[in-house]
Amino acid sequence: MKHLIILGDGMSDHPIARFGGKTPLQQASTPNLDRLAREGRCGRLVTIPDGFAPGSEVANTAILGYDLNEVYEGRGPLEAASIGYEMGPGDMAMRCNIVSLGRGGEICAHHGGHLTTEEGAELICYLDRHLGSERVKFIPGIQYRHLLIIKGGNKNIECAPPHDHPGEQWRELLVSPVAESGETNVENSRMTAEETAALLNDLILRSQELLAYHPLNQRHREQGRMEANSIWPWSPGYRPNMLTLQQMYPQIRTGAVITAVDLIRGIGHYAGLRSIVVEGATGLADTNYEGKTAAALEALRSDDFVFLHLEATDEAGHDGDVDLKVKAIEYLDSRVVGPIMQELASWNEQVCIALLPDHATPVEKRIHMAEPVPFVIHTPGAEPDSVDRYDEESCASGCYGLLRLSEFMDRFMNPENQ
Repeated sequence: MKHLIILGDGMSDHPIARFGGKTPLQQASTPNLDRLAREGRCGRLVTIPDGFAPGSEVANTAILGYDLNEVYEGRGPLEAASIGYEMGPGDMAMRCNIVSLGRGGEICAHHGGHLTTEEGAELICYLDRHLGSERVKFIPGIQYRHLLIIKGGNKNIECAPPHDHPGEQWRELLVSPVAESGETNVENSRMTAEETAALLNDLILRSQELLAYHPLNQRHREQGRMEANSIWPWSPGYRPNMLTLQQMYPQIRTGAVITAVDLIRGIGHYAGLRSIVVEGATGLADTNYEGKTAAALEALRSDDFVFLHLEATDEAGHDGDVDLKVKAIEYLDSRVVGPIMQELASWNEQVCIALLPDHATPVEKRIHMAEPVPFVIHTPGAEPDSVDRYDEESCASGCYGLLRLSEFMDRFMNPENQ
């Protein structure tokens, strides 16, 4: 049996008064998600281990069966892997957003006003020319999501994810050192946490000076658009030590990941999954759903395991746009899940499908929340439970009850444990 995970990032939410107390999942028209629930077996899943922040890098890694206490090294190293940067033993990698700061000192947007990939590359390469050095390297990624490498950097620092602090004062969120773990320096070349924090804060301030006069921001001012006027580095780490999924689950001989998000591609890299790039995949509600669906079906013809990740619901949650979130859920239903189920019905090969978010991103809070998420596992031949809708409330009564972390992957990969 082959296995497909369809993940709607941040899809879970809270009741909305305007919808009469329904969540966006309950409000949306989702006949195909509901069919999966009706024919499958449901439950809720804890995706964030105790002591970890509810980031997508944490939740997606946990969903794939990894123990975060053993493998977690932050978001930066995953994104480095996704763009082909091979980290050295002394490197520290960080996710580096280009953000929008307001004149009152607040964080207006974690995405720089939804930069295109070309705009983001133009800005980050400009910063690398002016701020880069033997120790500091800026590397372009996708849209506003970029990579910062600090050679000899120390990961024992506290950094605020910008999407978790909309409207807050950025100066109060600058990088600060935390207590050292007692780790041994690599060839005695690693900076202290204090030195690393000071370097990063200096880069933030200098980036603001440079970006203020960049032609792209001058055009944005003239057009009344948000300015992409600062970098914001966060989630530092060293190269992780992860087993591949093939080593963890003998049922998986080959696998693939399909996503528009660098960090998911990086998780896939360390998990031993080949990355499939789909033209027009943006990570937003305008992504190429049909292309990603076709890529997933094509991959299932040759691979044992496919991880199909869609980001649009999370971005809508961060933007506080409830109508867009409902629309993104309906696109996932009609343009991804529906066509996949229709196509697989004609196959002789059996495919087990799982559907879930990695975490909640409630539109009224605009941040990730560490709370159980609804999931369904649709296994050919397995007797369904009594759940007939896919949403946060309905799945709570499913036969799986409440699972934690790697228990999901154990049930998914081993039907006899269902």
